[in-house]
Amino acid sequence: MIITKQKELKEILKYLEGEKKIFIIGCGECSTTCKTGGEADIKKIKELLEKEGKIVTGYCIPNAPCIAAQVKLEVAKNRVKIESSDAILVLACGLGIQSVKENLRFEKPIHVGCDTLFMGAVDAGGIFLEKCSACGECVLELTGLICPITRCPKSLLIGPCGGQNKGKCEVDKEKDCTWILIYNELKKQNKLHLLKELKPPKDHSKVTKPHQLKV
Repeated sequence: MIITKQKELKEILKYLEGEKKIFIIGCGECSTTCKTGGEADIKKIKELLEKEGKIVTGYCIPNAPCIAAQVKLEVAKNRVKIESSDAILVLACGLGIQSVKENLRFEKPIHVGCDTLFMGAVDAGGIFLEKCSACGECVLELTGLICPITRCPKSLLIGPCGGQNKGKCEVDKEKDCTWILIYNELKKQNKLHLLKELKPPKDHSKVTKPHQLKV
């Protein structure tokens, strides 16, 4: 899941300066879960924009705006309302925003309504946790399903560093050292031998951006 945070109203209004009629595009998946681009969130910002003198001509919520086909379908359904607007405000992650731009098929100013924070999971308490960095060469099989690239502040592939103290991280003393967690998990699984195996250097070419993969 892509974790987003809605921008402050004053920043959005700065983007919309000189544009009165606004169409809003949200996201039915990640941004809805983050409460930044679902129907309730769109209605809230619609009300705020209207208090500032804007006219919201309508809105749509593609289930996943990062998928071209879904954007094209929603744009087609709402083409008249979109064309009558001065601009589009997108409440989605950076992927969704760029997808809207690339699949709009006609010229219209597009503005960003959210900051994209990280790729994360949601725990039982509703807290968003960053656990994967999409590094291109997954080592979870070797680290007890705990990602050192993401969860260690130093992204150490070999640890722990000399800074851990009584199992806590020197960067954040409230957090457990990721490599101590990895050691304990591998010990529980009777896989400590994995820590002794020589491994080739990480292939950093796999993180060369931008990525492209044909499906």
